[in-house]
Amino acid sequence: MTVSKTNDRVGAIETRGIEPVPDSERRGHAGQMFWTWFAANISILGLPLGATLVAFRGLSIWQAVLVAVLGSFGSFALVGALSLAGKKGGAPALTLSRAVFGQRGNAGPTLISWLSRVGWETISTTTAAYALLALLDTAFGIRQNTVLTLVCLLIFIACTLLISGLGHATIMWINKWATVLFGVLNLVVMGFLIKTVDWSRVLDAPAGPAGAVVAGVGFIASGTGIGWANAGADYARYLPRSIPGRRLVVASAFGAGIPLVLLISLGSLLSAGDRSLVTASDPVAAINAMLPSWMAIPYLIAAFGGLLMSNHLSTYSAGLTMITLGLRVPRAYAVALDVVLMFLGGIYFMLIADDFYGPFSTFLTLLAVPISAWIGVIAVDSLRGRTYDPDALMDTTRTSAYWYTRGLHLPAVLGWVLAIVAGLLFTKASTSASDVWFAGPLSDTWFGVNGLGWAVAMAVGAAVYALCSRRTSPGPDAGGAPAPADLQGAER
Repeated sequence: MTVSKTNDRVGAIETRGIEPVPDSERRGHAGQMFWTWFAANISILGLPLGATLVAFRGLSIWQAVLVAVLGSFGSFALVGALSLAGKKGGAPALTLSRAVFGQRGNAGPTLISWLSRVGWETISTTTAAYALLALLDTAFGIRQNTVLTLVCLLIFIACTLLISGLGHATIMWINKWATVLFGVLNLVVMGFLIKTVDWSRVLDAPAGPAGAVVAGVGFIASGTGIGWANAGADYARYLPRSIPGRRLVVASAFGAGIPLVLLISLGSLLSAGDRSLVTASDPVAAINAMLPSWMAIPYLIAAFGGLLMSNHLSTYSAGLTMITLGLRVPRAYAVALDVVLMFLGGIYFMLIADDFYGPFSTFLTLLAVPISAWIGVIAVDSLRGRTYDPDALMDTTRTSAYWYTRGLHLPAVLGWVLAIVAGLLFTKASTSASDVWFAGPLSDTWFGVNGLGWAVAMAVGAAVYALCSRRTSPGPDAGGAPAPADLQGAER
């Protein structure tokens, strides 16, 4: 296997693509995953997630906090567990997935993962452009218009391209220091937002049914950790194999859980007395209206920066995913192509679409199903002690140990497809009661009403793959190529 030389230094363009990282180039510590996932989750998008729990699902504040803890910490503990594959195999998540699904069979999960990344990027870009427009209006009195909207989109995209284009080392460095800066700004803003809470309504609100709590956990999990589960290995691949896996899981869970619980809980508090946040077409303006006028500029800077922290991670992963799909360009060029699509998506949300949260919720609901199906298959495969052959990962021809049957590893592909079908049976995706995009025939059952189609998909994917591929020591016929003896037992 030919391995490209990597410039994994702060300020230099990372030249490595999806090739596995050799042990000689690995460095870092588990704490890097804490800063990675903290940075990904300090954006204001956590506030409307919390607002939805109270406004639409009828939870009390105590139930909403419980849901935030379970959904956030739990889903990112799963992200941390799946990122162990990156430490073990040294490659991005969807590249490692070739070993499980086969060189051709991996195309489906990879395409879905790329669509997920592009969707998240579009949402972050749209919200950040709203923040920048509001900042220009507040600071300089410049009113929004079509040209200015396009300029704000381009400014945010340029910032994203600069960071994600440089690559891994720069991202890790910025994650730590920018998280501290924007985290402090967000805490100050949150302090002022708390003053606007209608505490009498919060404390008098009745508790919602147990089913709503279950649904809330599923909604938060699918809107937070599940959306990142297919990217965790992308950032763990430069870490030494010797780092205990449990440290990565804990770092990931706490890194994301702390900001998410604070933001989701605050969003729940705010919506108890004022539903403007959850119904606003411009969430940035809705939050800004709750603050003293002199707080507008610090708040908008914090909003812009927090969204940038999330977006550069998503864009970096999207570039790697595009290369895994077969795009034969350097990683930085793949990132550049991705931001073009991001720009077009931002134009749609800001200049064409009438509703922001309707498409947002529908997007989360539909893509959570195939991603969860992939997670179920990958989780079972990882528990069986998967090891990776770096040469086979990069060999996409019939000579690859991961070619299997016509490029397909049938147990994994079958498990994934059946899991998607099962999950969609229980899934309903709509922007409103009258605008239903998709409704499975079992979407009116308990699982469907409570938004657990993604959980059904994960369980079915795991079960089908476990039954169809029973060997506990994966070899070429059971999901993997034998690895050198010194890689065995690397996980702790």
